[in-house]
Amino acid sequence: MKAADFRCGTIAIIGRPNVGKSTLLNHLVGEKISITSRKAQTTRHRLTGILTNADTQYLFVDTPGFQTKNASALNRLMNRSVTQALQDVDVILVVIEAGRISREDRQVFDLLPAGRDAILALNKIDRLPDKKVLLPLLAQLQAERAFSDIVPLSAKSGEQTPELLRVLRAHLPQQPAIYPAGEVTDRSERFLAAELVREKLFRQLGDELPYGASTVIEKFETEGKLRRIHVAIIVDKASHKAMVIGKGGEKLKLIGTDARRDMEKLFGGKVFLQIWVKVKHGWADDERTLKNLGFEP
Repeated sequence: MKAADFRCGTIAIIGRPNVGKSTLLNHLVGEKISITSRKAQTTRHRLTGILTNADTQYLFVDTPGFQTKNASALNRLMNRSVTQALQDVDVILVVIEAGRISREDRQVFDLLPAGRDAILALNKIDRLPDKKVLLPLLAQLQAERAFSDIVPLSAKSGEQTPELLRVLRAHLPQQPAIYPAGEVTDRSERFLAAELVREKLFRQLGDELPYGASTVIEKFETEGKLRRIHVAIIVDKASHKAMVIGKGGEKLKLIGTDARRDMEKLFGGKVFLQIWVKVKHGWADDERTLKNLGFEP
């Protein structure tokens, strides 16, 4: 394509927790780069997913779900990440669940900067027993907010995602690609490995484990196609450590097995993975510790 015909730009994906932002990103880029679970606020870091086709490079900025209920230092940093992303992008993609608008959704709407293009994605239309309910919701949304476009879709099945890309492309500037074709994220393998362990932690323990758990890479070495990765799981209390390890170490073994399988698929090579659990009291409310763990200010 001629340079004048090519578009490239950034799209912030925002919304309240658990509306499917990360699932949508993973579907769009075709790789699992953003972790998902049923636990609210699974996404904690800004991450850029990259999709390049013949005439467009889409740079999707996945942001944490905007938190309105908890005022810990961790949530303050994540909310700051969301508001900063809104200032730095070409277009904003707001994701809500099809069929309803919550108070938290409207609080996200209130974050939208004046004069910035915003697209609304109504996700999870595959869950609607009757899609006729979309019509009054669309009318309500159009009356409430001046969204540039509204696209009903399913991040899980991919229904209507080509239409979303078509709509987004019209809002991106004409300029050459920023990243080489084939790149799917701006994040390192080191970062992705820590995130995959955290995902498996949340999935194995569900609601048993309180919110205060994180992961940090202590060693990441590459020998040809083999990666040796040592990960520490950080928890707030000794009782949480016991939960993570499980009886006879069974939970920790399952976390490691599932995480290693996903790493090998994503990295394209064998992974030797070791995981420890460490107790660091009050880590989620200590900004210095959070920055040491890689959280952006």
